[in-house]
Amino acid sequence: MPEARDARPGLRAIALTTAAMLAFAANSLLCRMALQHGGIDAASFGSIRLVSGAIALALIVRLQSRSRADPAGRADWLAAAMLFAYVAFFSFAYLSLSAGTGALILFGAVQLTMLGAGLRAGEMFGPVAWSGFVLAVGGLIYLVSPGVTSPPPLGAALMAVAGVAWGVYSLRGRGVADPLAATARNFVRAAPMALVLSALLAGSAHADAGGIALAVASGALTSGIGYVIWYAALPWLSAMRAATVQLSVPLIAAFGGVIFLSEAITPRLAFASVAILGGIALVLRARAPRPRA
Repeated sequence: MPEARDARPGLRAIALTTAAMLAFAANSLLCRMALQHGGIDAASFGSIRLVSGAIALALIVRLQSRSRADPAGRADWLAAAMLFAYVAFFSFAYLSLSAGTGALILFGAVQLTMLGAGLRAGEMFGPVAWSGFVLAVGGLIYLVSPGVTSPPPLGAALMAVAGVAWGVYSLRGRGVADPLAATARNFVRAAPMALVLSALLAGSAHADAGGIALAVASGALTSGIGYVIWYAALPWLSAMRAATVQLSVPLIAAFGGVIFLSEAITPRLAFASVAILGGIALVLRARAPRPRA
């Protein structure tokens, strides 16, 4: 096992993590625009998203020739299945959930999944890191709670499954030697799963030019490239830190809604941003979690 990295992430880790969170937030906005306006059905959106991501990543791998020695790579079917599950359940859940409710359920499930994995691996937080984590979670709940009433049981269950799948997928990416090639292989293996789902639901399929364009952008840019960046950042993050920084995604997406969807800036949004980003800063500045004896 390689030696532990510096306790505090360097500039490279911070830059990669920030870029990945921006990509995830942009992907959420694209998905909301496409599905909430009825430009495309959920199954078709997921299929186009995964296929376009697979094509874009395959082209990048070929141009950079980073997998010449082992073009097939190790087949991680679990990671591919988790990627497909995340995309599919996420898309269908947002057909019945509001944005705030969906974000709370999704990232709550992600946190519980990755936190549980970290504790099982023996990671421990100090008081400062735990305080930051609690502050960030509290800020996220405060941000989305006004829109959280009684979510439809089916939509809530679908989004919870999407969160667990994304948490597992993120954990599978830690320690991957070639993030670009691994992500490309995962997309290639997940795309046929999505196409099968689309074929089963062909009777309800519909898509206009705008919906297709949003799905392609989501797949090729904010999903494919964004996940490559995330895989590259994961080796610098413990499971708990990786879980915590993802709490910033709903906040970034909310500000994206203000800019691109003309949503109002409220004092609640400003206060939540201080709590979430301040909590994340405390976790990242704290010393790396120490394993139990």
